[in-house]
Amino acid sequence: MDTSKGIGRQQRETRNGHRGAVVWFTGLSGAGKTTLAHAVQERLFEAGCQSYVLDGDNLRQGLCSDLGFSAQDRSENIRRAGETAGLLADAGIIVLAAFISPFNADRDRVRARLPAGDFIEVHCDCPLAVCEQRDVKGLYRRARAGEVAQFTAISSPYEAPLHPELSLDTSRLGIADCVEQVLARLRGGGVLAPPR
Repeated sequence: MDTSKGIGRQQRETRNGHRGAVVWFTGLSGAGKTTLAHAVQERLFEAGCQSYVLDGDNLRQGLCSDLGFSAQDRSENIRRAGETAGLLADAGIIVLAAFISPFNADRDRVRARLPAGDFIEVHCDCPLAVCEQRDVKGLYRRARAGEVAQFTAISSPYEAPLHPELSLDTSRLGIADCVEQVLARLRGGGVLAPPR
């Protein structure tokens, strides 16, 4: 993005009092990604930080409504989400992106498109059995019955991150503990510190 004219990222970050970044929550359906993203957003809002939750379900209703669930479409869904998240981070916003994003290559591609240090991968690590117990939409039941094709962890693989910045066992940790760990990672990574 050409920022040679007009207001640049550093100016926006200085005004916001924090860096722009992409916190990418990945994990199975029901692992707590969206719940955690919204809880972190509440704390950031209370602290006066500019943040925005990008959720897989919401993007699929608009920007990605033309995509299905084939491997190619899932990859394109994550590419579009990553590009959107990158634009928001460039605007000085802390993006809380909650996507199953089952493939390492897709998440790595998003990371590679962002400036170093802007992509913070958070693995919401939760056993499949617990995710199925939490399934209020009945998606796992439908997938096991063969009614939903290409469902992650049932008929399509989920590749756990190899080196996430943070891994949270959301089956054991409460939401408050998870939020504190994410905020600590943002502080430790210099996102919540005033920009240089």
